[in-house]
Amino acid sequence: MSRQHGSTPLGATPSEDGSCWFCVWAPNAAEVSVILLSSPEREIHMTRERNGYHTAQIPQVSAGTRYWYRLGNGPTRPDPASRSQPLGVHGPSEVVSGTFAWSDGQWRGIPLHQYILYELHVGTFTPEGTFDAIIPHLEALVALGITAIELMPIAQFPGHRNWGYDGVYPYAAQSTYGGVQGLKRLVDACHARGLAVTLDVVYNHLGPEGNYLRDFGPYFTDRYKTPWGASLNFDGAGSDHVRRFFIENALYWIRDCHIDSLRLDATQAMADLSAYTVLDELVETVHRQRDLLNRRIYLKAETDRSDDRLLRPQETGGTGMDAQWSDEFHHAIHVTLTGETISYYRGWDRFSSLVRAVRHGFVYAGEYSDVHGRSHGTFRTDLPAGRFVVCAQNHDHVGNRKNGDRLGHLVSFDALKLAAGLTLLSPYVPLLFMGEEYAEDSPFLFFTSFGDRHLREAVRLGRVRDFEEFFGPGETPDPEEESTFQASKLHHADREAGQHGVLLRFYTELIRLRKSTAALSHLDKTQMEVIGFERQRVIFMRRWHGESDVCILFNAGSTAANLTIPIPEGNWVCVLNSASTQWSRDSRGEELSDSANIESGTAAAVILAPLSVTVYVKTDDDA
Repeated sequence: MSRQHGSTPLGATPSEDGSCWFCVWAPNAAEVSVILLSSPEREIHMTRERNGYHTAQIPQVSAGTRYWYRLGNGPTRPDPASRSQPLGVHGPSEVVSGTFAWSDGQWRGIPLHQYILYELHVGTFTPEGTFDAIIPHLEALVALGITAIELMPIAQFPGHRNWGYDGVYPYAAQSTYGGVQGLKRLVDACHARGLAVTLDVVYNHLGPEGNYLRDFGPYFTDRYKTPWGASLNFDGAGSDHVRRFFIENALYWIRDCHIDSLRLDATQAMADLSAYTVLDELVETVHRQRDLLNRRIYLKAETDRSDDRLLRPQETGGTGMDAQWSDEFHHAIHVTLTGETISYYRGWDRFSSLVRAVRHGFVYAGEYSDVHGRSHGTFRTDLPAGRFVVCAQNHDHVGNRKNGDRLGHLVSFDALKLAAGLTLLSPYVPLLFMGEEYAEDSPFLFFTSFGDRHLREAVRLGRVRDFEEFFGPGETPDPEEESTFQASKLHHADREAGQHGVLLRFYTELIRLRKSTAALSHLDKTQMEVIGFERQRVIFMRRWHGESDVCILFNAGSTAANLTIPIPEGNWVCVLNSASTQWSRDSRGEELSDSANIESGTAAAVILAPLSVTVYVKTDDDA
C-alpha cells in the first residue's frame, strides 16, 4: 500500500552532465528560487510543480557549491533536505557528490540474531570526535566480539556538541563529525571488518534552533504534543509530503550511505491516527528497498508503550518492525542491582520483574504499572526472542542522570559482571553502551551548544528542574559548558589497566561463549526454561539447541545462595564463574574459589557467591 510522491529526489542531486537537480516541497511559497553562491552569484527561479513542489535543473553546478533557497520575496533559507551544512544550521547548504569509492560490494549485512550492538556517541567516543577517529578503534571492538556499532543521531545540530536529538537537518551528517564523506568512510571501514552499522534517527521532532521548516510548509501540527518540541504532521493536510520527507531520508541513509539498520527514536511520539500510519508506510518502503538491494536491512523501534503491534507482521494488523528496544529489561536489572525506585523506576523493585524480563524480554502485558498508574502493555509471550534489543545501560539511562552516572559508578564490580551476564547470555539481541565493557570512569553527561542565549538559559533551567524532581536539589553540571562535554570523553588508554582490563576480558569471554555455544547463539525462547528463586534472589536459566545444552545461574542477592537446582541428568562442566579468582577485581581474589563441575543427576546442590553468574555446559565426556 506504499504511496509514491514524485520521482525527483528532494534536495540537490548532481548529474553526470555537470548540472544539478534541485527539488523542495514549499507549498507556503508561490515562488522559490535557488541562490548559488558561486562566482558570479546566480539566482534561478524554480518551476512550481503539483502539490507545492518546486524544481530546477541548473547547468554547471559542481559538488561543493553552496546555495540558499529564497521563498518568494522573503528571507533566504537552507535546504530542508540539505546533505551538508558546513557553516552550521544557519548557514547555506552545500551540494554533495553522490559518488564514493566503496569497497563493500560483497557486503550483504549480517542476520539480526547475530547482532551484538555497541552504542556510541561520535563526539565523545574519541578525543577528536569525528567519524574518521572511530576507525582505528574498530579492531578493538571486533576483538571484543562486537558485530554492529550503533551511532547516536548525527543529523546536523547547532554548534559542535549535542547528543544529536536536537538535529534540524535530517539528511546532513554533522559537519563537525566529518560530514557525509566521513560517515561513508566509517561505514566502509566497518563493513571491511564484518561490522554492521546502525544509525539512530529522530522522526518524532526536530530541534528548536535552525529549524526553518514552518517557512516552507505544514511540517508540524498543533493537534499533538511531544516532550521535546512541536509534533510532526503525519496525518493532517499535507502529511503525504511530510511523510515523504522522512521516508526518503531513511532510504538515503540505507541506499546512499550503506547503513544496515535504523533505530527509530521514541516512536510513541510519532503521533498518527490515520488508518495507514507513517510507521506502516516506512516499514513497507524500507523492506521493499531491502529486497531491491539484496541486503539485510532492519528497522528497530524505541517505544515506551510495550505494544506488541509494533512487532506483529503487517498482514496480521501489526506494524512489522524487525525489533524494538526493551527498556523493561534494563529497568528490571537496574533496580535489582541499585535499589533505586525513583521516577520511572517506581514499582520495579519486585524480583519477579527481573525473572519475567529474563524469561520473556519484557515485563508488562496488561499488568498494573506504578509509573503509569494504570494497566500497561500488550506484549505476548509468543514474540520471538530475537526481536528484542536489551541492555544493562544505554545513553538515556546514563545521560539522563544529574551526574551522568554509569552503572559502574552505582554498583560493585561483582554487580557489573552480573549485569553483563544477564545481558549477554540472554536469548535477546544485546546492546552495550560505549565504555561499559571496561567500566569507563568518565560520566556521560547531557551537553548542548546552542547559539541562542535565551534557549541556552531555558535548557539550563529545564535540566535543573528535571533533576530536582528526579534526584532532589544539588548542583547540576551546566550542559552549555565545554567542560561538561569534555568530561564525557572516553579514556581508551584505561581499558586494559587493573580492574578495567579484568572486566574487559570478562565481557570478551561472555561474548565468546555466546557466539561459540549453539544453545546461546540460537535466540529461541521456546528452547529455554527460566525459574526464579525469590527468597535467594537467584534465577536459573537453561537454554538448549540440538546437542548443545547450557545451564546458567544468576545470583542477584547480596549473600551466598545454597540451593538445589533442577539440572537434567548428565555431566556438566562449569565453563564460567564470575566469582572465580581470574575474574576478581584485583585478580587475586582472596576468599574466592572456582565452582566445581556437576557430574550427574536430575537435581544438584550448588553454592553461589553473592552477585555472581555461573555457566554450566553439558558434555558427553566422562566426568
